[in-house]
Amino acid sequence: MKRLTAALALWLGIGACVQAAEPITLGLNYPRTGSYKEEGLAQMHGALLAIDEINARGGVLGRSLRLSSHDSGSSVEKAVRNVDKLADDGAAMLFGGASSAIAIAAGKRARERGLLYFGTLTYSNDTTGKDGHRYMFRESNNAWMSARVLGQYLAGQYPNRRYFYVTSDYTWGHTTETSLRQTTGSLDGARHPGVRVPFPGAHLADYRDALTQAAASDAQILALVLFGEDLVRAMRIAHDLGLTQRMQIVVPNLTQHMVEQAGPGIMAGVIGTEPWTWRVPEKENSARGQAFVAEFVKRYQTYPSSSAASAYSIVHQWADAAQRARSLDSEALVRALEGHRYSLLKGEQEWRAFDHQNVQRIYAVRVKPREEVMKDPLKQDYFEIVHQLDGEHGAPNLEEWQAERRAAGQPTRLM
Repeated sequence: MKRLTAALALWLGIGACVQAAEPITLGLNYPRTGSYKEEGLAQMHGALLAIDEINARGGVLGRSLRLSSHDSGSSVEKAVRNVDKLADDGAAMLFGGASSAIAIAAGKRARERGLLYFGTLTYSNDTTGKDGHRYMFRESNNAWMSARVLGQYLAGQYPNRRYFYVTSDYTWGHTTETSLRQTTGSLDGARHPGVRVPFPGAHLADYRDALTQAAASDAQILALVLFGEDLVRAMRIAHDLGLTQRMQIVVPNLTQHMVEQAGPGIMAGVIGTEPWTWRVPEKENSARGQAFVAEFVKRYQTYPSSSAASAYSIVHQWADAAQRARSLDSEALVRALEGHRYSLLKGEQEWRAFDHQNVQRIYAVRVKPREEVMKDPLKQDYFEIVHQLDGEHGAPNLEEWQAERRAAGQPTRLM
């Protein structure tokens, strides 16, 4: 009888442990449809690879990870509803997105639900600037970081040129254009004019009208502050109008998928920025980064983009913070992340404490000629790194950040 009682107690204990060790849910709020869907798919791939790696070594706090995802369709309203769905599904944290408007709105709703939100592709200064808060962390660079590395390069290679801007009409477009105008000395709207196109929902006629105005100007540099399929459509029209031959085209935030969709023949020579490319780990002697590239290629038969690398890094960084904090509590995780320095897929990075901006090296890149791209086994060796800037020299400092917050009527510390 005693043996039976002991066996029953052991069985009940094991059952309780199994029940307690249910998987931890991570919530991915990403664009599976819409103009930014290719960036969203890359995030899904990067996140799944990271989760598999973490589960293979025992999970987090003795529990495996699972991914729950919802399509935002690049709609702010839908993305905010997704936050509630994922929170109701028991998500321990939220991440994703390829639109700053979505990251900002979804991040604020996540805070209301007591969850951390990690922005993947959200380049607007506002994300960790005037709209930043305690539960928002941005893995990607901000518009200032892109503009500063790009401005340095353009000032040296193309001094005193006239610019024409075509810009997506929302927070990322606005802050990116403003930042680039400041770093390139093209603030004078009469000398350096621009046109804004709707986002989301711009039509081909909107791009054709904007680019026809650019063609009629005397600009020498065409800055396309567009992203995803919006940029692809504009580049095709620019090519048809002969602007790719007449002007130096600058795209502040380039991605592998945008070059792939438009084609390296059209995109050759375009200058932009990237926080990461699959060539960076080799350049910076990052063994972990090179292993990530190799495993990603093995699994998906394509090189990982910066979108994939961002989602992969977020999952690993959240898991690392949870292990160090020995907790899934959001406040404990904030404390574990703030000021934390690490190296994962490239050189050292830091989750800066005062604004939760990830400070990292940023690269100015130029799209290679098509004939060079085609020499690569996967036909995806798109970028030549032409300039770089360490994060601390690119990101706004504390005084600049506080001034931005005061101007917006926001407290000078995250709440």
